[in-house]
Amino acid sequence: MNERFLTLSPEVEQTLRAGGPVVALESTVISHGMPYPGNVETALELEALVREAGAVPATIAILDHRICVGLTRAEIERLANGQTPVTKLSRRDLPIVLAQGGLGATTVAATMIAARMAGIQVFATGGIGGVHRGGATSFDISADLQELGRTSVAVVCAGAKSILDIGLTLEVLETLGVPVLGYGTSAFPAFYTPGSEFGVDARVDTAAEVAAICRTKWSLGLEGGVLVANPVPAEFAMDPAVIDAAIARALEAARAGAVTGKRVTPFLLAKVKELTGGDSLETNVALIRNNALLAGRIAVELAKGSAG
Repeated sequence: MNERFLTLSPEVEQTLRAGGPVVALESTVISHGMPYPGNVETALELEALVREAGAVPATIAILDHRICVGLTRAEIERLANGQTPVTKLSRRDLPIVLAQGGLGATTVAATMIAARMAGIQVFATGGIGGVHRGGATSFDISADLQELGRTSVAVVCAGAKSILDIGLTLEVLETLGVPVLGYGTSAFPAFYTPGSEFGVDARVDTAAEVAAICRTKWSLGLEGGVLVANPVPAEFAMDPAVIDAAIARALEAARAGAVTGKRVTPFLLAKVKELTGGDSLETNVALIRNNALLAGRIAVELAKGSAG
């Protein structure tokens, strides 16, 4: 059934067949997260960092009725240059865009689904979605969380985007049985900053530790993801007071503009970038690079276990 919808690049397919390390990369960061042509440069750099760690990158998107796992430079350009509309895809959107055609960029949830279908165990992103502020009454909760609860992929991120309610996000992850690991930290990262007032379920200090926990969870038959929270490097972290003030203003602008649904996160991130004079984008790029490198190392360790 998967072959009906999946197209794997020759390199990704060969590596997976051999039990080698592959890292999934999302495409929303290309189409909706960064301006052109910096989005292309970042996408290619992330792939290079995964290779530097010893793994094969697999950027994922929907192109012309197919889930493409492993994109060419030309395909990345199609998503990035703004010449053709690109749909932002979560779980609910996959069947629609696959059936109707066109271009689709995968969010965390959709990338996890595609990675699992392809047999990829590790995925690098910037930050996961979560419970939006006011989510206790609006029920604005990202599908990323449910996907983490059901889809067995390790997700390397810099925590939850600090535009969200981090406390409620972690409560939902606990309810869904998702282990939250802090890489080199006992504090849950807040995307633009390395820490928050909230803790993690366990601190890990090596990629081998992460791989061992993932392997144990899935060997027990416990379906669902493992969240690896990797703090933004200190030299690229933002001043908490500055970013909190920018987020507060961005949230107010979203309310005033009646921005809802899947438009909320891109709107808020763009507004925060504007309010911080571009500093937030620099931080965003730095943390994604950091996550891609770590994800590559985890994939290498998981592949060692498969080979054994």
